[in-house]
Amino acid sequence: MKEKKRVTHAKGTLRAIARLLRSHRLVLTIALLVSFAGVVVNTVAPLLLGYATDLIVAGVAGQATPAGLTKAEALDQLRAEGRTTLASVYSTVDFLPGHGIDFAAVASVLVTVVALYAGGSAANFAQERIAANVVQAVARDVRRRVEEKLAKLPLGYFDGQPRGELLGRVTNDVDNMQQVLQQTLSQLVTAVLYATGLTAVMFVISPPLAALLLVSLPVCAVIAAKLSGRARPRFAEQWAATGALATHVEDMYSGHTLVRVFGRQTLSEAEFDKHNKTTYESGRAASFLSATVEPALIFVSNLNYVAVAVVGVLRVSTGALSIGEVQAFLQYANQFSNQAGQIGSVVGRFQSGLASAERVFDFLDADEQSADPAHPVTPGNVAGQVEFQDVGFRYTPDRPLIEGFSLSVRPGTTVAIVGPTGAGKTTLGNLLMRFYEPDSGRILLDGTDIATMSREDLRSRTGLVLQDTWLFEGTVAENIAYGRPGVTREKIVAAAKAMRVDHFVRTLPHGYDTVLDEAAGISAGEKQLITVARAFLASPAVLILDEATSSVDTRSELLVQKAMAELRRGRTSFVIAHRLSTIRDADLILVMDQGRIVEQGTHDELLAVDGAYAHLYTSQFVSTLRL
Repeated sequence: MKEKKRVTHAKGTLRAIARLLRSHRLVLTIALLVSFAGVVVNTVAPLLLGYATDLIVAGVAGQATPAGLTKAEALDQLRAEGRTTLASVYSTVDFLPGHGIDFAAVASVLVTVVALYAGGSAANFAQERIAANVVQAVARDVRRRVEEKLAKLPLGYFDGQPRGELLGRVTNDVDNMQQVLQQTLSQLVTAVLYATGLTAVMFVISPPLAALLLVSLPVCAVIAAKLSGRARPRFAEQWAATGALATHVEDMYSGHTLVRVFGRQTLSEAEFDKHNKTTYESGRAASFLSATVEPALIFVSNLNYVAVAVVGVLRVSTGALSIGEVQAFLQYANQFSNQAGQIGSVVGRFQSGLASAERVFDFLDADEQSADPAHPVTPGNVAGQVEFQDVGFRYTPDRPLIEGFSLSVRPGTTVAIVGPTGAGKTTLGNLLMRFYEPDSGRILLDGTDIATMSREDLRSRTGLVLQDTWLFEGTVAENIAYGRPGVTREKIVAAAKAMRVDHFVRTLPHGYDTVLDEAAGISAGEKQLITVARAFLASPAVLILDEATSSVDTRSELLVQKAMAELRRGRTSFVIAHRLSTIRDADLILVMDQGRIVEQGTHDELLAVDGAYAHLYTSQFVSTLRL
């Protein structure tokens, strides 16, 4: 049953590849015509070589028979002398007794053959060039679709995918798909055309020999189907293992300091060896199975070729075929065997590309986030009034996280959200940004249901500062201006000054034009200040600060807190924090547990209640004193 599903998946992948090629059908048609011309030229050439051989045989026969006789008389004389076989061979050519080889005619034929082979090579070159252009265009289209897909996928998809696996699908698998198509597309078309043309010509020369040669085709088809069918899942395992290996390497590289600090090098190497062994074993099995297709087909074809050669010689001896015809037929038979092997090789190699294509199209077929409304609502100036109305949400259907959550936040209010891990704090920010959609209830921004707004419009009015400081390898100015492309340098500097970034930026080698890479020497606190300046320059109406100071040192935390205090001024802010000392001045503190608000109030009010917040605060305060 599993095998049937896999085959169906393969057929669907082939149809998807065909749809990609369909947009280039005009160019592919030209390539097909050029390839057909090359096949015709290269198919005619052996016939002419066979004709040249017959001219030589006719000259030899003419020299061996007395002048003045007709062809029939010369053949009767040979039979009367007991040389029946020779008479049968000479009967297949048109000779004139007493006349030798017509070297001018032979030379003319050979020149024509050389010209035909030159034309065939030119056609093959043109066809390969066109096919290469088409494959590159297809790869470009796939990469564009991958990029567009990344923008349409919900956050949950990325949360559920290992980074190396995802990167493997959008890089390695796309590249492998391109390379395999490059290697196999033109070869497969040419091989099929050649096989078809050769079959037609061989039936014209000798239907019995052609039928004998085709006896091996069903055997070759079964061998190719069995071996390639077993190779494809192995290639899929290989690319999946490659993704797992990439994930492990990336984790070990990004966390190499911790790996060394905790002495986990040996375990890390053992894990690497495990992934590497899996990749090796699946790759070895896949390569072996795909590589055996061509030699297996060539072996069967060569056995058939021997049978054809023997029967062909016997037919020459009986006068049914000329030596030139048998020579041409054997050339065709040899080419046919080569084309059969070529098709087998292409089919074997194609399995790797097909496995990668399956993984790429699985990614492209992944469920996308819900579409924006056809006519989205665009609020005017947003003051920052946020309302959660009976919101319910769950990451998995059987595990509710947030149920019946309601909250109304006035514009300009700072709301701190605290609670144990898994309480749903970050989820509220994700729902407000529409990274996830609520299962029930509504979220309003200045009275407008955010589900009726476009995501781009909503997020342009919402700022987000995370615990992980994401900076790309660009200049400081480019990183600050990431949310406001085209903004002037003056506004970038003004934002940097407001967020206490300007001072340390000016100490960098190239100031705002310093490229942020490993050599820049930027501390974690300074990186976080740059992200705060980025949010400040974007000037959002609503701000979400998710553990924005938890990964910096105490001194940097004070600087970041001062910058964020300035950033929050006049904006509705949601501060998610574990360090309760950082949210004492919040206008409202929500204590969440299992997706519900269990306490709310100001810092002093919650301490006076002596409930969950007070216990959390006291435990942190005591822990700090002990340290």
